Amino acid sequence: MNLPFVDIALGNEACRSELDEAYHRVVNSGWFVLGQEVLAFEKEFAAYCETSHCVGTGNGLDALSLILRAMDIGPGDEVIVPANTFIATWLAVDLVGAKPVPVEPSEISFNIDPTEIEAAITSNTKAIIAVHLFGQPADMDAIQVIARKYDLKIIEDAAQAHGASYYGRRVGSLGDAAAFSFYPGKNLGALGDAGAVVTNDSLIAESVRCLSNYGSKEKYQHTLLGVNSRLDELQAAFLRVKLRYLDEWNLAREKLAQIYNSRLADVHFLQLPEVPQGIKPVWHLYVIRCLQRDELQNQLKANHIGSQIHYPVPPHLSPAFANRWKQASLPVTEKLSRQILSLPMFPNLQNHYADKLEHMLEVIRNMNFLSPERDKASRK
Repeated sequence: MNLPFVDIALGNEACRSELDEAYHRVVNSGWFVLGQEVLAFEKEFAAYCETSHCVGTGNGLDALSLILRAMDIGPGDEVIVPANTFIATWLAVDLVGAKPVPVEPSEISFNIDPTEIEAAITSNTKAIIAVHLFGQPADMDAIQVIARKYDLKIIEDAAQAHGASYYGRRVGSLGDAAAFSFYPGKNLGALGDAGAVVTNDSLIAESVRCLSNYGSKEKYQHTLLGVNSRLDELQAAFLRVKLRYLDEWNLAREKLAQIYNSRLADVHFLQLPEVPQGIKPVWHLYVIRCLQRDELQNQLKANHIGSQIHYPVPPHLSPAFANRWKQASLPVTEKLSRQILSLPMFPNLQNHYADKLEHMLEVIRNMNFLSPERDKASRK
């Protein structure tokens, strides 16, 4: 693609010398698991998230499942999850033996709709997972009111929201515990798989740390049936470097989102992202809606412009879960899956692809698709 959807190598190049130094520091230390780099990153990332504790994990999915296990959630329990999310949110619940109970999204934010949550709660409900989808925080105040009413835990899936804030508070500090992914394409991405749990609850942190290390707090003393899901020492060193750039990179994403908002505001066939009051997103993705989404994506591809669909198959229609759900049982989620498209979004896009960005904007502006209003009129 002349304009790729994402250019991870470009982001790494911005701090290449520091990444090289971090690599040599770890290699020369001869210590590769649970060393000083992990301890330092955990301290630094906890401070960044405005939480008391951080525990590194092997990836974001493990971070979610370990939180659930630390909360003693398992077989027979139910967990409220967004219907509109990446399947990992559901998989984490299933992995601990609990049942994911989906709730439809708001069509404005694409995040879980708090007004739909209460109807999904039963006597078996133990927690709500709030996903900060595409880098925009969920409506946490409304979710917290419901959680307090029914004595439920709140877990933040912050895999796409590193640095985002909700009424001045950083994501990760808004619930009982939060899971982060550091997959390479994230706002804070490692050079491989990595994840973390952050929390202000010392008991949750202690349990996650034990569970992630074979159920052991002390070598060869195994108090829990744990797993091996530890943040790699080398990835921790890389993440420490990138954490220093995160706010700068998030600002670059915000500026790009502002360009999209300005230049595409009058394109009648698009619905652009909306940001509610009090929310400061970090624009992990810039997601538009279009009734002719597939045709739009094909035209972009013909002009060598990258784009992605997040997500083309909702979790409940995935073969992994399809035997449990009926087609069209979650109509809002299914409608979004047919209409959403993510445009290129990464730091330094403006600086390194300025002419190609301009070309993409003109390509979109010169297209002629139906707007939602015109589509309704054509059906009468």
